[in-house]
Amino acid sequence: MLPLMALSLQEAAPGRWSALAGLAFAVVLAMAPWFSAVAVLPQLRVVWRLTDAAASGLTLAVQLGFVLGAVLSAALNLADRVSPQRLILTGALIAAGANLGLLWAGGPTLAAGLRALTGAALALVYPPALKAMSAWFRTGRGTALGVMVGALTLGSALPHLVNGLGGANWRSVIFITSALAALGGLIASRVGDGPYRFPTAPFQPSQAWRALTSRGVGLATLGYLGHMWELYAMWAWFSAFFTGVLVNAGVADPGRGPALATFAVVGVGALGCGLGGLLGDRWGRTRLTTLAMGLSGACALALAGLAGAAPGVVLALSLMWGFWIIADSAQFSTIVSEIADPAYVGTALTAQLALGFTLTAGSIALVPALVRAGGWPLAFVVLAVGPLLGTVAMRRLARTPDAARIAGGRG
Repeated sequence: MLPLMALSLQEAAPGRWSALAGLAFAVVLAMAPWFSAVAVLPQLRVVWRLTDAAASGLTLAVQLGFVLGAVLSAALNLADRVSPQRLILTGALIAAGANLGLLWAGGPTLAAGLRALTGAALALVYPPALKAMSAWFRTGRGTALGVMVGALTLGSALPHLVNGLGGANWRSVIFITSALAALGGLIASRVGDGPYRFPTAPFQPSQAWRALTSRGVGLATLGYLGHMWELYAMWAWFSAFFTGVLVNAGVADPGRGPALATFAVVGVGALGCGLGGLLGDRWGRTRLTTLAMGLSGACALALAGLAGAAPGVVLALSLMWGFWIIADSAQFSTIVSEIADPAYVGTALTAQLALGFTLTAGSIALVPALVRAGGWPLAFVVLAVGPLLGTVAMRRLARTPDAARIAGGRG
């Protein structure tokens, strides 16, 4: 009886909710530079006379930079050898500086390099933040990481809000998002270590490969890849899509409408993350991820059929898509934290994210080509393939022995 009582006391770690609030707020701020250039892309097209290829390059550069940073971090086991708070502070400050450099870039060539550096730096923010918060929660970990990914979602949406409220002053958007990132890193550095800290690991570059090729983590990663195929392509190109919707509806000057609509569609995902975390803890993570990907893929297919509908109809359906497209995201990371080698949880999380963001670069680059070939309906149909295949991987994971270690045995 006494061991059970002791475990119960341990599960309710004092200060875990204040730690979650502090770190989540820090991530909201630190991730603000991610979509800063995308949010002001219409202005940059004019100022720098960007071609379509150059504009796509600025969007892809962040994704590819994140991949490079994540691969190097995983290979060096940084997330398991260095304090998460120190990594987050370092990454946030570098991202803030690189993002601020856009003010003096003068054109797409230097800007692409700065965007890649921003992405690489943010690879030191996101995975360590997930690991740091896992150390504060055993029960309710899915909810906690759902809040963390919700923070990432809000951080990604912030530039669209700043742009929507600030009009065409792209320099203000860049300056504000840089300042927010630096502030986020400083706040994260003040969050203490959780009581369920993972052991410090020795340097073993092969651990990233070992984690991804184990059956349970491998299937969770396949599900995550299906989720990521759709997610960032939708986030990156929704503003362009909704601009077209407004123009086709006879709106001569969409103005701030696309930026504010994009903020709403991306930002509503923060609520989806919260609900997804609660359902993942209570229903089981494989069940929740299957539900979320099924609904997300269905929304994409519905939009493919209604792309020419009235803006209000399109926006309502898009908000539903934005809610479910991210609701499952944290659960893939939570699964890894539960079934991976405890000494290399940070490496496993970083490796999973590296693969996912590698895939997003492909889907982001593919969307413009699909739109040229068959319009937005074709793009949405192709994006829907990812979550539909991801559900297959999660259903298989639910039937493996590893399911007994996920969500307290709920799978």
